[in-house]
Amino acid sequence: MTNQSIFIGEFLGTALLLLLGNGVVAGVVLARSKSNGAGWVVITFGWGFAVLAAAYATAPLSGAHLNPAVTLGLAIHSGDWATVPLYLVAQFLGAFVGAVLCYLAYLGQFKANEGEVLGIFSTGPEIRNTVQNLLTEVIATFVLVFVILATGQTKGLSTSGTGVLIVALLVVGIGMSLGGPTGYAINPARDLGPRIAHAVLPIPGKGGSDWGYAWIPVVGPLIGGAFAGLVDIAVF
Repeated sequence: MTNQSIFIGEFLGTALLLLLGNGVVAGVVLARSKSNGAGWVVITFGWGFAVLAAAYATAPLSGAHLNPAVTLGLAIHSGDWATVPLYLVAQFLGAFVGAVLCYLAYLGQFKANEGEVLGIFSTGPEIRNTVQNLLTEVIATFVLVFVILATGQTKGLSTSGTGVLIVALLVVGIGMSLGGPTGYAINPARDLGPRIAHAVLPIPGKGGSDWGYAWIPVVGPLIGGAFAGLVDIAVF
């Protein structure tokens, strides 16, 4: 993979991930949407399908990390750090653009909305407790990255494309099992890029961007991803 293909793949893939992921939340939350009120199960499957589409589309270009925590875990596992900054820049930029595209797709609904909309863009805890919230993100991201690394040890999964399907279903499972406390960011770019978009977009009555909480869905997933990389080295 060249630097150009890595940047294009991670930028496009993360933008697609956030367009579809934020899009399913917007559809469920915003009034005058046909999917309004569809619920948490629809959101978790929507995010899983977003991962599926984005990863299948861009895996040949960049390996479809689409997540700084995954990039960190893979770098620790392989010892190759040369392209990590390139991955991270592309992921954060792509996440921002994907969130903006979601806003444009639901422009009429956002304009008609009368409540806060940060939950469409980024995550937030149901119970605000720094230690619990951070620990939840660490645990959930560890599960994600460890399974990604573990399935990479199985010959044939990556070449057949089955590995991508497993990860997509894993994201659904994490959302259902561990998503309740914080909304399962499990991806620093997925949370911070759209949070910045929320801050700058002209959304009526949008409320604050909750910058006091914003570090948790960045730091927690990075810790979880790093720990998964270390455990993978120890057990495989």
